[in-house]
Amino acid sequence: MSPLPLQDSSLYRQQAFINGCWVDARSQETIEVINPSTAEVIARVPAMNEQDTRDAIQAAETVRLPFAATSAAERAAMLEKWHQLILDNTEDLAMLMTAEQGKSLEEARGEVRYGASFVKWFAEEARRIYGETLPAPTRDRRILVLKQPVGIAAAITPWNFPIAMITRKCAPAIAAGCPVIVKPSDLTPLSALALAELASRAGIPAGVLQVVTGLPQGIGGELTRNPLVRKLSFTGSTRVGQLLMRQCADSVKRLSFELGGNAPFIVFDDADIELAIAGVLVSKFRNGGQTCVCANRILVQRGIYDQFAARLVEETKKLKVGDGFAAGTQMGPLINQAAVEKVNRHIDDALSQGARVLTGGIAAANGNFVQPTVLADVTASMLIANEETFGPVAPLFCFDDEQQAIDLANATPFGLAAYFFTENLRRSWRVAEKLEFGMVGLNTGSVSLEIAPFGGIKLSGIGREGAKAGIEEYLEMKSFHIGGLD
Repeated sequence: MSPLPLQDSSLYRQQAFINGCWVDARSQETIEVINPSTAEVIARVPAMNEQDTRDAIQAAETVRLPFAATSAAERAAMLEKWHQLILDNTEDLAMLMTAEQGKSLEEARGEVRYGASFVKWFAEEARRIYGETLPAPTRDRRILVLKQPVGIAAAITPWNFPIAMITRKCAPAIAAGCPVIVKPSDLTPLSALALAELASRAGIPAGVLQVVTGLPQGIGGELTRNPLVRKLSFTGSTRVGQLLMRQCADSVKRLSFELGGNAPFIVFDDADIELAIAGVLVSKFRNGGQTCVCANRILVQRGIYDQFAARLVEETKKLKVGDGFAAGTQMGPLINQAAVEKVNRHIDDALSQGARVLTGGIAAANGNFVQPTVLADVTASMLIANEETFGPVAPLFCFDDEQQAIDLANATPFGLAAYFFTENLRRSWRVAEKLEFGMVGLNTGSVSLEIAPFGGIKLSGIGREGAKAGIEEYLEMKSFHIGGLD
């Protein structure tokens, strides 16, 4: 039975899902799933290894060709059913997510709906996998371009968005006709297993969507080495992405990686300050700052610096931190003590170099909770300017002119997301085109939608998720030349 008051207790799963069956690890070993708010063990799931992962790969290989032969309409219908089942079970999925990840229940509900939007989008895109007819150089020849599924795909997903990061990868894979094996974070496997249960109910065939739980080394090693796996999609740190890329090199897999970020958030002196404040609150403190696209460096023009800082402090103090299940909670705990220690290290380093705490600044004594923090007088030499904090710390930098803001924003090896606020139309175009990032938000703190390409450049990754580009990552292009037609 579930330790949570779920309406459907069968969504609480403590086994991996391989070839349509709920199974334990061959070794019988398990790992604990811990609630970051309470430090309580809420589940134990299989600690699977290389052999367990090979079983999943072999099941996917068995179904690969039959599934590729299904019609686009059939695959779309499966995804439409999965989408509806996710929405129908929003409350249970949100409760599982809050229990294992910590975010507030309201925020978890929002993620369930966001995750479902990818399933709906790619159900529709399944019907739009178009090829081309090319003009031939001679009358006796015809040239066609076909789009075909890449083959078995693997998805290695993070703990910060345990539903959305799975649906954003699995839905396009299934829409394209690819079996997909999910390795969810060992910190948040319950959401993935619940999604697999709903996928099975939706009629997605055994072996097409599988979930392998456990620690990353053995599972990831097999997924990257095995030549039957033709595609790897990964969301996580740049360091791990670089390792996975090296491991995939021998089998030359198709890769799409969404890696670390260091997002600038630029506020020019002609900006709508209230709009910019609202944008910071969304971008910086959503999920406790544990997002790859959150504002990591807030650059404010000197003329409005003090005014902006005062308003940000005022609004930040209103944020309620607590257990995700508690009424009114807006920000839950960080995922674990290591995350808390990194936040404290960034704050301590900034203070030692002259930064000032305007609000917050100290981690709570009880577990993984951290107060939202605003720092002033932050400079480019500090750790917080050069590393992804992944926590609720808003560091304020000061700049004097447009070019300085652009130079500061681009002074990072990362290139995932950037934001800027201005009411000047000419400046809007100049800055947008000069920012070296895969996604740019003008007068908004949000760049994540199922209908728009999501991804970065430089050390922030390769490939795109969402939009039309998302399904192309799971398709191969084949040129078909026909001669002798005269």
